[in-house]
Amino acid sequence: METPIPVDEEYKFDEGLIVSSTDLKGIITYANRKFCEIAGYTKEELVGKNHNIIRHPDMPKAAFKALWDTLESGKEWSGIVKNLRKDGKYYWVYSHITPIVQDNQVKGYSAARRPAFSTEVEAVIPVYKEMIEKEQSKGV
Repeated sequence: METPIPVDEEYKFDEGLIVSSTDLKGIITYANRKFCEIAGYTKEELVGKNHNIIRHPDMPKAAFKALWDTLESGKEWSGIVKNLRKDGKYYWVYSHITPIVQDNQVKGYSAARRPAFSTEVEAVIPVYKEMIEKEQSKGV
């Protein structure tokens, strides 16, 4: 499946909870109906794919490194994320990700996301912009 070409148009949604689960490598094992609706994919197009299928190029690599470092240490992670829809539009979410633990071992991750508030997005945009500028200046 080809990565969509981003367009500068926001897809707004104001209610509902996006839920998904992944294995330890980020491969989607579950996607709820709202996730499919908001991302613009069918369940069949999502399940079995890496969760980065919805990664927007405006998201700094360092933000995802921090996310994965936190999860791999066994802790929960929360933050604001800009995602990419199949049609190229973007949407902002507040994401909370928790390890799925069975028999004292992490078996995967579960994420619940709600629409991000405009104040959250406004606060994070300059932070992400600065992070991306640093990455570009270092050739990351």
